Amino acid sequence: MLTLLWGMASERPLALVRAALEQLGAPVVLVNQHDVLESAAYLSVGSEVTGWLRTPAQEIDLEDVTAVYVRAYDATSVPAVAAAGRGSREWRHATNLDDLLWAWVEVTPALVVNRASAMLANGSKPFQLEQVRAAGFLAPSTLVTTDPDAARAFWEQHGEVIYKSVGGVRSIVSRLGPGHAERLADVATCPPQFQEFVAGTEHRVHVVGDEVFACRILTHAIDYRYRGEHTVDVQPCELPRDVADRCRAMAADMRLPVAGVDLRRTPADDWYCFEVNPSPGFDFFQARAGQPIAEAIARLLVDGAYSAPSAGALARPGHA
Repeated sequence: MLTLLWGMASERPLALVRAALEQLGAPVVLVNQHDVLESAAYLSVGSEVTGWLRTPAQEIDLEDVTAVYVRAYDATSVPAVAAAGRGSREWRHATNLDDLLWAWVEVTPALVVNRASAMLANGSKPFQLEQVRAAGFLAPSTLVTTDPDAARAFWEQHGEVIYKSVGGVRSIVSRLGPGHAERLADVATCPPQFQEFVAGTEHRVHVVGDEVFACRILTHAIDYRYRGEHTVDVQPCELPRDVADRCRAMAADMRLPVAGVDLRRTPADDWYCFEVNPSPGFDFFQARAGQPIAEAIARLLVDGAYSAPSAGALARPGHA
């Protein structure tokens, strides 16, 4: 059994999973993106997926890898690559290695947490909300528009409305107020996502294989990730069995062995789902609620069954 970790060694979730794997005594290879210029790989896809990966610390055969934990960033953000500039030899090497490894995690028979193809749905929040509804959760009424009149009518219909980005890049969730009335014309060039405000208690759920770790989040902040002057109290909690089962089933249907699910429980005991994060930064919740999420991910990587390769094999060998 060999687990490959891919990302920035200093990034907290990756470091926590690495420590948990080492505590289990599991063989681990780290592909540290800070070392991208001193790393190389080769991939061949045919009747079998073969290749090799070389880092400053070691060289391995890719077919020996049985599990992968992906926390990769754009390698061109590494200072040495960024300093060399777009189009430089360093830039080309970094992007080629990124492309090759992303291709490999799509076709390897190893367990991958998580494949890029499974994470793509998070790039369109409206599309993901349709997946949420199909899983049996309630989802807030949503509008994405470039029509200021349509945005104004949606606001008048629901009274309290929040807005955020449409894509997968994190944005601050904010509430529409009187000062936004004149700015609605801006949607003509940059469409945001408007949603009805749903009152209730925030919950963050981490699904790790069949395990579910739930937290109740008590705060007056609209977006607790950017709490400002508001306090945030994170408490471990138990979900109703049907809600926990729904979270497991939804993550499985989305082909996400690990997922962060944002829920809200209303005073009427209705459960709304706002988002499913395919690459959750769980360290904040682990620290606040004392839940062993990193250890659960490590056990999944060591003990988890292989997942089937995704469709779309490469036509010819590649190298970086």
